[in-house]
Formats: sequence, structure tokens, C-alpha cells
Amino acid sequence: MLHLTLEGLKSRDDYEKAGISLPEYDVAEVAAHTAEAPVWVHFGAGNIFRGFIAVLQQSLLNKGLQKSGIIAAETFDFDIVDKIYRPFDNLALLVGLKPDGGMVNSVVASITEAYCASTGRPEEFAKLTAVLEHPGLQMVSFTITEKGYALTDINGNFLPVVLSDMEKGPETPVHAMSVVAALLWKRYQAGAHKLALVSMDNCSHNGEKLRSSVLTIAKEWEKRGFVPAEYVAYVSDEERVSFPWSMIDKITPRPSESVEAYLNGLGVADMAPVVTSKNTYIAPFVNAEIPQYLVVEDKFPNGRPQLELAGVYMTDRDTVNNTERMKVTTCLNPLHTALAVYGCMLGYTKIADEMKDKELKLLIEKIGYDEGMPVVVDPKILSPRDFIKEVIEERLPNPFIPDMPQRIATDTGLKVPIRFGETMKAYLASDTLKITDLVYIPLAIAGWLRYLMGLYDTGEAMEISPDPTAAGVQEALKTVKFGSPESYDGQLKTVLSNETLFAVDLCKAGLSEKIETMFCEMIAGKGAVRETLKKYLYR
Repeated sequence: MLHLTLEGLKSRDDYEKAGISLPEYDVAEVAAHTAEAPVWVHFGAGNIFRGFIAVLQQSLLNKGLQKSGIIAAETFDFDIVDKIYRPFDNLALLVGLKPDGGMVNSVVASITEAYCASTGRPEEFAKLTAVLEHPGLQMVSFTITEKGYALTDINGNFLPVVLSDMEKGPETPVHAMSVVAALLWKRYQAGAHKLALVSMDNCSHNGEKLRSSVLTIAKEWEKRGFVPAEYVAYVSDEERVSFPWSMIDKITPRPSESVEAYLNGLGVADMAPVVTSKNTYIAPFVNAEIPQYLVVEDKFPNGRPQLELAGVYMTDRDTVNNTERMKVTTCLNPLHTALAVYGCMLGYTKIADEMKDKELKLLIEKIGYDEGMPVVVDPKILSPRDFIKEVIEERLPNPFIPDMPQRIATDTGLKVPIRFGETMKAYLASDTLKITDLVYIPLAIAGWLRYLMGLYDTGEAMEISPDPTAAGVQEALKTVKFGSPESYDGQLKTVLSNETLFAVDLCKAGLSEKIETMFCEMIAGKGAVRETLKKYLYR
């Protein structure tokens, strides 16, 4: 049997016979060098990190262009470190899934250490603090999901955990942004060394979100006398602490049973996924699609790895912004979200199967090509039309990507203002386009509201995915009855006027009545979701 451990990697011939490529560098030597001279820390120890970002550094290590690996830090789900990282010596097994069913297998060994970033684990936190204090550290990157940066609730009030962190100061931070601010405070005290903090999360203006949240914490600590104004000035100065923007794209779905069975067939031991106490479904392996994109603003005051030699587009902020807007607001993310909510209601469990559904495929084509493309900004480094064509014709239909609409539907309420709101704002700002001409984006929004009723298109109960905005919408819908469109009497108007939720006031924009009509049509009875799709798609 093959074992995914440092000891197991010594059976190099056996790995190669199994078709699994191994690192081309001395893993122990890299780990030792990283401990002495860390250059890169990453927050968020999940699949996109192990299956994409860590692979970038591995590529540079293989080429002899780097000597240090990456140190992982986790602020949310410590079981990932305890059950997935440590038992496997921080190694990961990446399985790239081709559309023809072929698989490309490799061991990722560039992650040299993993820490739980919590003062509740003082020994680990002290080690992580020492890394952040090291003058040679060049970057801290993040994949903690968009909600990881959120300090406030939907009404703009500080979350209880955030307020507690503000009141207690930098010695016992809990929220991820408080942890980062506290570690920056330590780095400031150690010499105010330069650093780049790079959000690689899949959200609009991610660097701005990260900077705003960290600075908010820092300023609140200054108000309360925990830190001096000079520390806030340090975090505010992008010549010393920068927050580059980025755009990332690679589908890394939950571990597939078929991939687990495939690896077992190759003789790899102990590949079973675990479900953590935070309900994360994760495995020692990562299955992911082959296509991948990362565009990063080249603003690193303390230097950086040669990421461009690993396939990363290093560019300016405007190009990053345009590329991110292309993807997140037009060419991929809105399509994913529309597929997710409708797929759930129609009983699908695989995105690839949804792409065989002519109505669902037509829906995303119309959202992307018809309504998104007229306002998409061409980033020049990638063609929007080629990108969306690859998404619709190759990536989403890939039957070997075991992605689920239920996973994609998670936190939809946090995604709607970017994935649909930015396009609606562009229509409002246009001299030639009218927002009231939109049909398919309103149909997607109406579908999300119908999804939050927690009912399949058959009318049977359906579990919705976690979403912090769901409760507020469901409260508004509590008197609306499936099968009785007449039970609707404007209950959604307050929701639809919420600019936080949609990025625009849909009532003032003139779209609320259209969305309400679509919603009512979808609650008419069994099969009404399908019939509503047909009505608007084939009109």
C-alpha cells in the first residue's frame, strides 16, 4: 500500500508505478528552510489552497526558483489541521479531473506546517506569531470565503464575536480579521516590517474587503487604547502593508466517492474523507478541474515568489478588477448561482447533470451572453467570450467534476449583490441600456427567493444550504403558502428594497414587480418552477 506520509514518499518507485508524480525537490530540506526563513503564510487550509495555491509554490520549488514552502493557518475549522494535515505530514494528493475521464495525480508537499490560528492553542499561536514577526516574510494570502471578512450583519451591526474582539483587544482575538490584525500588531512591534496581505478569495474587490476589515479592527483598538496611532498608520500605509487585489478561478468540489475508490484501486491507503465538527467534508485528497486562473495585483513591498513563472498573471489593479468583474459578475459566478438554486429545486445533485437540462443551460446562456456581455469589461489578458464559452461548453458539463448545486447554493445571499447586483448597477449607469429590460437576472433572483421556501418543485420539503441571510427572507415569506399565489401580498417588498442584499434597491430600479410576478408564478403549485422557466426562456 502507498501511504501519504513523508515516510511513505520514500517508496518513490511504487508511487511512480501507480501514476502519481512526486515533488522534484528535497521535501525535508524545504521544510527546514521554511522554518528558518518563512516567506509565505496562507490562511484557509481548505481545498482551493491545497489543490491550487500550494501547487503554485510547488511548481517554483520543482524548478529550483524557491527554497521555502508555505505555512498554513486555519482560523475556523481546527479539525482540518488535526485530521487532514497532521496525520499526513501536511501532504495532499491532488487528482486533476479531465472532461474525458482521465486523471492527473500528484503529491503536493509545498505546505510545510499547519497551525490552528487561535489563542486557545497558545503553543501553536506563539509559533505562528513568530513567523509573522520574521522580517523576511513576504506575503500572507487568504482563502477564507467571502464571509470570513464580514464584520457586520445584514443590518450593518458588528457581529457579537467582532464586538467582543474590539472590546478585549489584540491579546485574545477570535474572528479571523481580528487574528490578522493582532498578528500585524506583533509584526509592527517586531520592527514594522513590510508585508503583502493577499486575498485570493472568490469575491469582488477582495483586497479592499480585507484591508477595510483589518483597518476597522485596528482603529477600534486604537479608540479603546489598546494600540497606538502609529500602528494604525503602519497598517494604512500600502508602501509598508499592501493589500493586493486578485481574481481566482478553479473548481475544487467536495471529495468524490468515485475518486476515493480510484485512489484505493491504485493502492493508496487511508483516503477516506472526514466530516469535521464544523461540518466540513474534506479528505486527504483534493479532486479538481484542470483549468485554473489566478490574476494578482503586483504590489509586494517586501518582495514575492516569482509567481508569473507558475502561470499567475501578475498585473495592475485595474486589470485585476476587470478580470474579476468579468468572471464574478458575468462569465462564471452568476451562472453557477442560477444553476445552484434552480438545480436544488428541480432535484439535481450534480452541476454536470444540470447542464444536460435544456432549460437550465439556456437560462445561464441568456444570463451570461444576453444580459451580462453587454456590460462586461474586457480585461485584455483574457477574452470574456472565450472564457464564458469554456465555462458553458467544457467546465460546467464536465461529468467527472462531482460538484453539487447544494454546495454552490451555500451563502447565496452574500453572493447576490456581486454576482447579479454589479450587472444591474451597470445597467442603471448606462446611457443606452435599461435595467427594466432585464429578464433572466430577475428570474435568477426570483428563483433564489422561491428556493428559500425550502420546497422542491414538487412541493415536498427541501433542505436549504447554510446562508446567514436566509432567516430574514424566510421571516418575510412566512405567510406565503405554496399552491396559493394569492397568499402573496407584497411581503417581499422590504427584502427587494434592501441595497445590502442586492446592491441596488430593486423597488426603485423598477424590477421588484417583475421579480414578484415570477415568484408568484413559481409558487402556483407542483411543477410551477419548471413552467415559469419555460415561460420566460421561450417567450
